[in-house]
Amino acid sequence: MRTLTPLGWLALMGAAVLLLAIAGRGLGLRWDPFDLQQKRLDAAQAQASQAERDADARRIETAGQAQQAVRLEIHHRQNLAVERATVAAVTQARSAEDANQLLDPVRADRLHAHDRELCRLAPDLDGCAAPPGSG
Repeated sequence: MRTLTPLGWLALMGAAVLLLAIAGRGLGLRWDPFDLQQKRLDAAQAQASQAERDADARRIETAGQAQQAVRLEIHHRQNLAVERATVAAVTQARSAEDANQLLDPVRADRLHAHDRELCRLAPDLDGCAAPPGSG
């Protein structure tokens, strides 16, 4: 056997290192001097936990929207029931026997006082005059 040149020795050493690395991998040995595998694992776990939190948030949001839709439907039904009752009461009051008779002045004053109190509490109600000094 002839003596190898320095380049030949380098090639022989490279082949030996490559052969050892392949054999080591086959036996389950891993060389990770910068701990890259653990960093990738940590990043994947963080991403999975973030995705799980996002999914939980979407479930809560969907449940909240469903509950809001139910509450809104109840509100609309109540609003329609109040409108129907109001129309019926107004119709009945206008068609009553004493609908065109004047009220007793004391009762009329009491009703006007109640109206003024309502307008003071909620000036944006229909039929309320604008508060003095707002014009």
